[in-house]
Amino acid sequence: MDQGAGYFLGHLLEKWSSYFSGMSSLDFTWLVIGLLGQTLFMMRFIVQWIHSEKHKKSLIPVSFWYLSLSGGLVVLAYGIHRFDPVIIMGQLPGTFVYLRNLILIRREQNNGLAQIIEDDLKNEASNPVVEE
Repeated sequence: MDQGAGYFLGHLLEKWSSYFSGMSSLDFTWLVIGLLGQTLFMMRFIVQWIHSEKHKKSLIPVSFWYLSLSGGLVVLAYGIHRFDPVIIMGQLPGTFVYLRNLILIRREQNNGLAQIIEDDLKNEASNPVVEE
């Protein structure tokens, strides 16, 4: 165990240098895209955590589903580019779940808005405004 943290970090940097130097600019671009997608996907947990802390209970904000969908789609594109069945099969089903949740949320918001408008119309009909 003479080879402590310094050896480990040096070995890691050597491997990364070798990995990146053999990479084409297109592959590097796709690596950046994949990392961006993974970052978006990870951010959903940060957003959910902050939202839950703010409300002092576990809640899932709408932004969680948007980050899930956008991050999942970007990572899926990366997996398709790499022809990686593990990434593809890991991300593809989730995109449908995220999209469906956003559709359900939108439908619920539209129904709530329709109910508010209907209530307002009923109140106006029962209490007409008289101008002097």
